[in-house]
Amino acid sequence: MNKIERLISIIMILLQKNVVSATEFAQLFNVSKRTILRDMETLSLSNIPIYSINGVKGGYGIMDEYKLDKRLLSSKDLENILTALGGLGQILFSDEVELTLKKIESMIGSATWKGSIHLSFYDWDGRSEIFQILKTCQEAIVQERIITFDYIDQSGVKTNRMIEPYQLHFSEMSWYLKGFCLNRMEYRTFKLSRTDNLNIDIKTFVPRDFLTEQKAEQHYQPKLITIKALISHSIKDHFIERYGHKKIEAYNSEFLIVTIDVPQNHIGFRFLASFGTDLEIIEPKTYIEGFREFLNVMIKKYRD
Repeated sequence: MNKIERLISIIMILLQKNVVSATEFAQLFNVSKRTILRDMETLSLSNIPIYSINGVKGGYGIMDEYKLDKRLLSSKDLENILTALGGLGQILFSDEVELTLKKIESMIGSATWKGSIHLSFYDWDGRSEIFQILKTCQEAIVQERIITFDYIDQSGVKTNRMIEPYQLHFSEMSWYLKGFCLNRMEYRTFKLSRTDNLNIDIKTFVPRDFLTEQKAEQHYQPKLITIKALISHSIKDHFIERYGHKKIEAYNSEFLIVTIDVPQNHIGFRFLASFGTDLEIIEPKTYIEGFREFLNVMIKKYRD
């Protein structure tokens, strides 16, 4: 963080808190107290009405007349932002996110922050590997520079790609990069776990109208088919979370019946197969046939 960013951050914090000590600022920005003293002198010379209080509970404050109307962002608003950023931090934790969290925590005050919501994500080994890829992609997006990488599709075919990166997208448990593929001359979405040898090129690009393309993409839906299936009570919660209570009805003491829309392809088959013997598709027959064929291919791999 450079000096200008630090000075702006100091003002933001003082606009929300009454008094903050030099020690607190030094710890927050990982600088010396002497640096903070110089920052305060700079702000004062810039006609920012900062005052100092001596003593054990002393520190720096800003004149009330200069402060923003606190009704613009209440403590509850800040807590909501902190909760949302806390969840993001567990998925993609960076120095910038950490600093933002500390800023908002300082605005709320540790005494009032209750943390009523806690988000938790699996700490898989692959997360640390993809972290560097995410940082590289983010850097290329900000600098508007071309990215090159090898891409391995579902069939294992490798192709070299050169794209204009526009957006990182996190869905369920996977990261994706959206951009304009210069090899195919169209917008494409790439799953980052299928990339290899990803690098930022020295070439820059002029951004295309990506937002318009995004709106068009939002209207796209994979082909879905409505199925009915019997499920055991032990997996009921999974279907409530994904489809809601209205999709589930009582059937008998052992099973429930669900009516849901699923993709009519391997993605839908994999999802349903993950429930093992706790799920049985009962209609339509065409979907049952496709699902049976999918399972037979799997079983063949384990036959003697």
